[in-house]
Amino acid sequence: MAHNINYNDKTNKHSFFSVQQKAWHGLGTIVENYPTSKEAIEFAGLNYTVEKRQLFTYDNENEVANPDVDIKIPEIEVPNYYATVRTDTEQVLGVVGKDYEIVQNIDAFTFFDSIVEGDGVQYETAGALGNGERIFITAKLPSYIKVGNDDLIEQYLFLTTSHDGLGSITAAFTPIRIVCANTLAAALNNCSNSFKIRHTPSAKERLIQAHTLMGITNRLSADMNEIFNQWAKIKIDDTEVKKLIQLAMVPNKEVLKKVQEGLEDELSTQFINICDKTFEYTMSAPSQAMDTTRGTLFGAYNGITGYFQNVKQYKNEETKLKSVMLGGVAQLRTQAAFNLCMDRMALS
Repeated sequence: MAHNINYNDKTNKHSFFSVQQKAWHGLGTIVENYPTSKEAIEFAGLNYTVEKRQLFTYDNENEVANPDVDIKIPEIEVPNYYATVRTDTEQVLGVVGKDYEIVQNIDAFTFFDSIVEGDGVQYETAGALGNGERIFITAKLPSYIKVGNDDLIEQYLFLTTSHDGLGSITAAFTPIRIVCANTLAAALNNCSNSFKIRHTPSAKERLIQAHTLMGITNRLSADMNEIFNQWAKIKIDDTEVKKLIQLAMVPNKEVLKKVQEGLEDELSTQFINICDKTFEYTMSAPSQAMDTTRGTLFGAYNGITGYFQNVKQYKNEETKLKSVMLGGVAQLRTQAAFNLCMDRMALS
């Protein structure tokens, strides 16, 4: 499986760091203790800057037929468009418009430091993908969500931004269940667990102040703590688990209708395989044997999130990131599962 972690030819290092535990790709710098933001930038190889540079093209009518003839071809300026260039390697990362404002990597860490004024945030992973056009950071918050007596869910803030003009700055609150590293992303009470900041001239200022928008974190944490504990008390049988999985995984209205009407013979092999693998994980994964998950609504939800996090194969880390965190298929399916579980709780 490809990883797409940036490799810097000048430093001969991959742009990634992790605390204590190696990632699946086994690359980058592994450190024993949680670093400061300044140290994390260095460990992850994110200590580079990006510039906007004017774009030019050439007059095709003055092409030189003889390469030995020294004739300069006039440059033509491309108006209102610029290249974003990584200054340490001189690699072009993308093409952007005149209003695009570069948010430097250090500003992304400033976002985290500003949330709790540098106290309590623990930088756990960070890195760059491709040529460095996209970076990501995960920072662990000091508090936990506790389900039952001993099922702990760590709370993280995740941020990703790009330098290629193809995405907003995205920050998200992400609970992760310790026993199986499931990302339990969900939107509650019509309030998203993430927010986006456009690359405009005011982006840097808004990024510094973004912690004021993360007041949703405390509310989400409290709501999830209450909801997950209620789900852990609701018992459901295997048949209901399988049906919930099918309903969460439906890709369109046509498949939804077949599932609702019990027309299993008309379902595609691909859809059946996905549901079967998810059901198998839900029923047999060691992390699903805890009292909070075995035969419970919480366990069914964990089974679906666990499939996308621990079973499904992705092309590379960036593809997984987009699917799980940035509005891709995994996030859509787990949100559907969350909504289904909320509906089921209302019937109990």
